Amino acid sequence: MSVIAEFSVPTEEFALAQTLSSAPEMTVEIERVVAHSEDRVMPFFWILGGNYTEFETAINADPSVQNVTRLDELDQGTLYRAEWTRNIESIIYAYTEIGATIIEATGRADAWELRMRFDDEDLLSNFQDYCLSNDISFTLQRLYHPSEPMAGGQFGLSPKQRTALVTALEHGYFNIPRKITMGELAETLDISQQSLSKRFRRAHRNLITNVLTISHPDDENSR
Repeated sequence: MSVIAEFSVPTEEFALAQTLSSAPEMTVEIERVVAHSEDRVMPFFWILGGNYTEFETAINADPSVQNVTRLDELDQGTLYRAEWTRNIESIIYAYTEIGATIIEATGRADAWELRMRFDDEDLLSNFQDYCLSNDISFTLQRLYHPSEPMAGGQFGLSPKQRTALVTALEHGYFNIPRKITMGELAETLDISQQSLSKRFRRAHRNLITNVLTISHPDDENSR
């Protein structure tokens, strides 16, 4: 059974430490990661806040990435593609050896917050052993099986997703007509509108996966 782990990692022990230190007002949100081989791991990520020119100056001097390419520039943020270099051992190991999947990753000047899926508990244990043996510190915040809807009392939701949904409900976002726009709600949560939209989509997916698609044994007998 797969396991989802939520944890934080100091920025200097994950990726883009030099970039985020040089541009501390920036937030990095990884959209997806493609691992072509052990030596070629390619993240696609959004940069939120600040000036992208300042960010590009910082990231081009960062030894943890190379071949940085700007793909899209929107009002809410800028999308980039890059390649992590070999010194990002934890990510390369997780993707090429363990087979973990990054579901969500947000980086700031002080830390990265990660949500990762492991195929089973043995793979999670291997990942933890690897981090310990390579002096990669992390703080585990939550661990649950996605097929257990009541795990953590969150129906598979991350704390940020639950906060976004509850805040939206309390402010009348789901009312007809709405009492608050997504942009106003994003300001209340102190995130970008694009980040809130992505958080909603992930939250809805998790709710559907962990609540609506789980069958009870009695359901089979009632068909």
